[in-house]
Amino acid sequence: MRPEERALAIDWAAGEGWNPGLHDAAAFGTVDSLGWLICEVDNAPVGCITALRYDNSFAFVGFYIVKPEHRGKGYGLSLWESAMDRVRDRNAGLDGVLAQVDNYAKAGFVLDGRNARYRGSGDGAANGGTNLVAPGDISTLIAYDRTCFPAPRGAFLREWFTLPDSFSRVARRDAEIVGYGTIRRCREGWKIGPLFANDIAVAKRLFQDLRSHAAGEHIYLDVPTSNLAAVGLATEAGMGVVFETARMYPRGRPAFAAGRVFGVTSFELG
Repeated sequence: MRPEERALAIDWAAGEGWNPGLHDAAAFGTVDSLGWLICEVDNAPVGCITALRYDNSFAFVGFYIVKPEHRGKGYGLSLWESAMDRVRDRNAGLDGVLAQVDNYAKAGFVLDGRNARYRGSGDGAANGGTNLVAPGDISTLIAYDRTCFPAPRGAFLREWFTLPDSFSRVARRDAEIVGYGTIRRCREGWKIGPLFANDIAVAKRLFQDLRSHAAGEHIYLDVPTSNLAAVGLATEAGMGVVFETARMYPRGRPAFAAGRVFGVTSFELG
């Protein structure tokens, strides 16, 4: 894809009901510009996929979409094979719809667990004692993020922390960073992601202060269901599940502190 075509992939994702952020293209485009693939027929786009290499060991596959009127013609398989050519020498994650788990398994991907998208309401009371992320926090937050994500993603985070219509907050304990999170405006409502924290107490502080930016509006949180504390946080906040995905890897779960993940960053980039 050319850079300007990434917005098309995000629009298609919105059409599939994935509810992307209003300004996601700017941050998403910082991750492996060559990994955004598009299929064209007679110079018209009919499908897309991303196969984004974070580093020499980890990649993530997303935005796998073929326009409905072009499905069943082999274009999806062509996109998939092109994506696999880019990532087959790495461990590659994906968040697939549950109906496609068997097909991904045939391609060598193994189910690691599920993520559930919870929907609830924002709340105007900020009382968790967290702070908005300041420019001086970013280098330390990038280091903290590396404990919660399988690969370094500094360029992405520098853009993510400065997106319009978004707020990022950091939690500290005795001056040490113990968690952070972002809430951004989406096509419908607001989405919290990531929500990373050392423990449930920190996660609750961040969650409350993040949702204060969306008072009276829908909020969404994508929760790894294996983190029972995260599930409890969402249900205690009165949120309900509206969608689920299957997290899969061909080489098993990569190394990261899964217990710190109370909300994934995005289903498209991991």
